Amino acid sequence: MKNVKDEQMIRYQVRLADPAGHRYAVRLTIPRPDPAGQKLRLPAWIPGSYLIRDFARQIETLQARCGGHPIEARKTDGSTWRCTPCAGPLTVDYQVYAWDLSVRGAHFDESHAFFNGCSLFLAAVGQESQPCLLELCPPAHARGWQVHTSLPSAAGHPDAAPPRGFGLYQARDYDALIDHPVEIGTPQCVSFEAHGAVHDLVFTGLAPGLDLERIAADAQKICAAQIEFFEPDTRRAPFLDSAGRYVFLVTVTGDGYGGLEHRASTALITRRADLPARGCEAPEGYVTFLGLLSHEYFHTWNVKRIKPAAFVPYDLSRPNHTELLWVFEGFTSYYDDLMLLRAGVIDEPAYLKLVGRTLDQVLRAGGRLKQSVAASSFDAWTRYYKQDENSPNALVSYYTKGALVALGLDLEIRRQSGGARSLDDVMRLMWRRYGRDFYQGRPRGVAEGAMPDLIRAATGADVADFIARHARGREDVPLKAALARAGIELSAQPEGTRPELGVRTQADPAGVRLATVYEHGPAHRAGLSAGDLLIAADGLRIADAAGLDRLLDARRPGERLALHVFRRDELRRYTVRLGKPAVLRHQLRRAGPAEAASGAPEAA
Repeated sequence: MKNVKDEQMIRYQVRLADPAGHRYAVRLTIPRPDPAGQKLRLPAWIPGSYLIRDFARQIETLQARCGGHPIEARKTDGSTWRCTPCAGPLTVDYQVYAWDLSVRGAHFDESHAFFNGCSLFLAAVGQESQPCLLELCPPAHARGWQVHTSLPSAAGHPDAAPPRGFGLYQARDYDALIDHPVEIGTPQCVSFEAHGAVHDLVFTGLAPGLDLERIAADAQKICAAQIEFFEPDTRRAPFLDSAGRYVFLVTVTGDGYGGLEHRASTALITRRADLPARGCEAPEGYVTFLGLLSHEYFHTWNVKRIKPAAFVPYDLSRPNHTELLWVFEGFTSYYDDLMLLRAGVIDEPAYLKLVGRTLDQVLRAGGRLKQSVAASSFDAWTRYYKQDENSPNALVSYYTKGALVALGLDLEIRRQSGGARSLDDVMRLMWRRYGRDFYQGRPRGVAEGAMPDLIRAATGADVADFIARHARGREDVPLKAALARAGIELSAQPEGTRPELGVRTQADPAGVRLATVYEHGPAHRAGLSAGDLLIAADGLRIADAAGLDRLLDARRPGERLALHVFRRDELRRYTVRLGKPAVLRHQLRRAGPAEAASGAPEAA
């Protein structure tokens, strides 16, 4: 960090003020405020989650003082305040309500405290490049709490925080300050090393008998494989330049899933049932958790350092549109499961099963025929992150179809190069050009139309037409023949014999709620709509989804079914002609060795 005296640094203090009311008390001190009137701004969104969140709405009170005297801090828009001109130092005290149990915001009660800087730390506009100090104060209501974050301690300062302790932490600038989430409490923890880099696994929430040793052993393999992937020669983790360790902050819940990447850490939410317990066989969902962990760790390179040009730098006051999320999220979604295979935590049949599930998800949604993954990327702010009942009919996921595009590109590069090159070479070139030096004062981003030329430079393959058709266009990725050249047989069979109704349902105390009516399906053709409450079929009550399934199991495709539904408070009757089983399950299996021309060394 720059050699700046303590009294010249922008300083933040966080107190755990009100656990029952879920309120943080934050003090911001700006030694040299803008003489024209210091502006203060809270981010409107958090990188990695492409939706305007309006974090400032949770600031309940705000007072400013200069030289010990109150001054006005007037709000000028939804996230910005302007203070009366003063010579300084300027001190701003404010309270933040924190009751968002997600990876994006802040949460605080008597059991723990968690926050992302985007939801707590007002930026001193115009001074974002200045170094910062963060003081974390111990709670008055609890003892034994520890601090878990990848933000470095303020080394050399007399009040520097000890390991996992309260005190002073430091950040080289505001961007770094808000890119290290903080967990405070008494979680279950375990650490491991991967190529000399210390990694912490921190689990918050009740998880009796948690098998920390097994999770650490599997995570170590995944992290080591990814470090070797990007740095086969040095095997050096990139975050060692800005933090002393990597931290996985995992919130355990009854039914949750998600992750958000940061430069030296990640925040995860996982289901308790997906985690292994000591002395027991790992649950089926454990692979889902490991895939999530792998996905967010891969982002350490791909999106935290290798970025689209539209994110260099971020403008956290408005949407930052890019058509390249299919590269930064889709490629990451491809490699997250592939790294489980390469690390040896799953075998090839398990990996092929995961690829089949991705195919199931993509091909089930008719929206893939209306929207490209490039358009989905650009419209993430207004469509993908604001999904409704019609989204499966109108949208495509740049995560899942992006992963299939990555698989198709990998196979195509292998074909064109006779097995000499692969998508791995593309990722490593992107790392060398755009990522390795990103936080060393030489940031640059990937231009919107750069991928065909980047792939040609890395591999010699011409994939311009492939990208035009399958990423910028809406065509399905032609995987069957490409996988066959790699010795993988792809097949699809209907899931069971149940006739197709063409709906997705959700539980409702009064019956079965239609969450989505799939376009061109039997229910759509009959006139049913999302939101309809299904209460009876052929005069018999339908109490729940299981009852609907039993009724359909007793019918055959082509039969007519009289359905009674409530739409709003009006009873309506529709006649549906049931369709053939339409939900396909895609299966991949090793059918033979890869052809010499493909050179595919594994299932990808």
